[in-house]
Amino acid sequence: MAWIVLFIAGILEIVWAFYMKQSDGFTRLVPSVITLLAMIASISLLAFAMRSLPLGTAYTIWTGIGAVGAFAVGILVLGEAANPLRVLAAVLIIGGIVLMKFSSEA
Repeated sequence: MAWIVLFIAGILEIVWAFYMKQSDGFTRLVPSVITLLAMIASISLLAFAMRSLPLGTAYTIWTGIGAVGAFAVGILVLGEAANPLRVLAAVLIIGGIVLMKFSSEA
C-alpha cells in the first residue's frame, strides 16, 4: 500500500510542477490554486508512505518520479528540448529509482 501511495504522491508532484509553470509565477489564480492543492496532497501522501518506508528510499523515489515526470511533461506538453544528454540524465534518474526500490527492505 505504501508503494502505491508513494507513486500517487510522485504523480501529484508532476501535477504541481506543471501547474506552477502555468501559474506564471503565481499570477494566475486557477493554476496557482491547483499547484497549492497538489503540493499539499503530494506531501501528505509522501508523509503517509514514510510511515512504513525508509526516509531515503521514499524521498528519493518521490523526487525521482517528479523530476522525470516533469521532464517528460516539459517535452511532450510544453515543447521543451529533448537532447541526448537530457534524455540520458532522465534514464540515469530512472535507474536510480529502480535501484532504490529494489534495495529497500519495505
